[in-house]
Amino acid sequence: MKKTLVFAEKPSVGRNIAQVLGCKNKGGKYFESDHYVVTWALGHLITLASPEKYGKPFEQWTLNELPVVPERFKLEVIPQSKKQYYLVKQLMERKDVEKIVIATDAGREGELVARWVLAYAGIKKPIQRLWISSVTDKAILQGFKNLVDGRQYNALYKAAEARAQADWIVGLNGTKALSMKHNASLSLGRVQTPTLDLVFQREEEIKRFVPKTFFEVDLEVQGINCHWVDSEQGKSRIYSREDAKKIQERCSNKKVKVVACNKKRKEVYSGGLYDLTLLQRDANRLYDMSAKRTLNAMQNLYEKHKVLTYPRTDSKYLTKDIVATLPERVMALRQTAYKDVCKEILAKPIQERRSFVDDQKVGDHHGIIPTEERPNFTAFSQEETRIYLLVVEKFLMALMPPHTYMDVEVKLEMDRDRFVGKTQIDLDLGWKKIKRTPLAKEKKDIAWSKGAFLSDYKVALKEGKTQPPHYLTEGDLLHEMEKAGLGTVATRSDMIEKILNNLYVEHQGKCLRTTKTGRQLLELVPSAMRSKELTAKWEKELEHIGTGKKEAQQFVQDITVFTQTVMKEIKQSEKQFKHDNVSSECCPTCGQKLLVIQNKYGKKLVCRDRECGYKKNLAKTTNARCPQCHKKMDLVGEKEQETFVCRCGYKEKLKAFNQRKEKAKASMSKKEVQRYLKKKEEKEEGFNNPFAELLKPHKVEK
Repeated sequence: MKKTLVFAEKPSVGRNIAQVLGCKNKGGKYFESDHYVVTWALGHLITLASPEKYGKPFEQWTLNELPVVPERFKLEVIPQSKKQYYLVKQLMERKDVEKIVIATDAGREGELVARWVLAYAGIKKPIQRLWISSVTDKAILQGFKNLVDGRQYNALYKAAEARAQADWIVGLNGTKALSMKHNASLSLGRVQTPTLDLVFQREEEIKRFVPKTFFEVDLEVQGINCHWVDSEQGKSRIYSREDAKKIQERCSNKKVKVVACNKKRKEVYSGGLYDLTLLQRDANRLYDMSAKRTLNAMQNLYEKHKVLTYPRTDSKYLTKDIVATLPERVMALRQTAYKDVCKEILAKPIQERRSFVDDQKVGDHHGIIPTEERPNFTAFSQEETRIYLLVVEKFLMALMPPHTYMDVEVKLEMDRDRFVGKTQIDLDLGWKKIKRTPLAKEKKDIAWSKGAFLSDYKVALKEGKTQPPHYLTEGDLLHEMEKAGLGTVATRSDMIEKILNNLYVEHQGKCLRTTKTGRQLLELVPSAMRSKELTAKWEKELEHIGTGKKEAQQFVQDITVFTQTVMKEIKQSEKQFKHDNVSSECCPTCGQKLLVIQNKYGKKLVCRDRECGYKKNLAKTTNARCPQCHKKMDLVGEKEQETFVCRCGYKEKLKAFNQRKEKAKASMSKKEVQRYLKKKEEKEEGFNNPFAELLKPHKVEK
């Protein structure tokens, strides 16, 4: 009997699909039925080959030979994914498998995950594409009813491959050139460098800012605060204390004449839904969650709990065909704290509104909304609960009636001085009921007639200073990247993590600040590499490749020419890099001062001479938790002296730690063992970044 092989991106999604298709578990390696074989990747299984795979002159680069660009790019298996790749290849080559359904994430990178496996394995069988926005049983069944010819996504595959090749050319050559030129571990990237520059430019803007003192004359009458305004320019700020004082004095003990009292009834709908960037920004602002943590929580809610739709979307709207599914999604929320709101929404047919339904504003995926699955909050982590409720609130607000209010603008005068005030009187909170107590601060209507005089008022002089822009938070940086067109909604959080892990940027409270190394890097790289406009242009061209409007080959050629210009500028530069991490210890091999390297993996000493290569571990960051404060501990020392050390002061020899863990493991209940194995399995589903893997063999210690 002929069968169809379904290839998912992660084991969790593979298991969901297998369950819906009625497949049985084959030893945890794959699932199978009479009609289907279901298997999966572990993120990327295949990546662009490392330079050594191309032979000379790629094996041993010199600065003068850069840039090196292969005539034709090769692929290779990611080392830690070999076992899974060969299993997938074996299943794809089976004689009873006649076609393949690509069920990887419905996006550019998901397409690349599958297509590179097919290309490297030499699979020529027909392909179909499963394109879904949630992994509920209903969505999967509907998706399999609407499978399309995989060739329809050839352009998307070409765009993804062009992106990877461009990053190889720019990133690998740029990183190697900077590192060799300055004998330091410095990396350059097509998106990374302009992202770092955004943080730096905000710092420079703050540094250049000069505060100015200003004054305002306010008139408070019957609960409305009005500002004095210049009759010619309409501005309320006064930059002379003397002038402001004169206005205050002449406006005292005079009657106030009503020039106008304009009222306008307004209805405002809540607006669109969440896309990933807006959700990451709100999570950062409200809960101080990093962009990466927010995305991880979203992935779990999408894949594991099946309660939210596909997270990596840049749309805040739904398509018209989704409207019919909204009542079922609302019904799934009736057991939450929003049951009264759900009841109100379901009392009438849900109306399609342009505020959240627009086919023209939806690309590959619609805005993030709940699925028809009822949430099980006991299975959610705290961060998952927070993210889920943010999405639920945004979703329900979009379906609620508009916020109705009376917009009031008053214009007053005292002889030649004019005052303007605005206020808002709520008539019906509508969607704002979700966030506020209904009409808790109800304002009375204003019954002022034109030409009337008011005598009960107060005049006050207020002083203030102009404020500089604030330092960027992760949420702000996401917004700036989105405005500038840097990266995609799916890659921006990874890019922020990258500049943090490379120690070019650090957190100071919630704000991001460049490090000395980061600032030096920006001084050393060619100015063109810092250009957000150029990077945004490249991203737009990749979009055009994905829709068949531009040839991928031409894009890669343009990137190659650009890289040649960058290499020439780096070689000719006379700028110097100054190490700010020199230790007092000398290298036992060559005698030079050793450098202290500290990153998320730990702390070590390395020789500044790359040719020497000496290194010595000082401390390794581990996942072992301190039994006193439960924070992660560092492992210091060597061999028999290896010891766990915590910042709270706790110390424990590695041998004693292992003995304690073995004893605890022996006493674990069956339930605890199952929980441990499940967590271990989920951890193994982690995503492999192909470019990160590619750079590993070429990382130069600083």
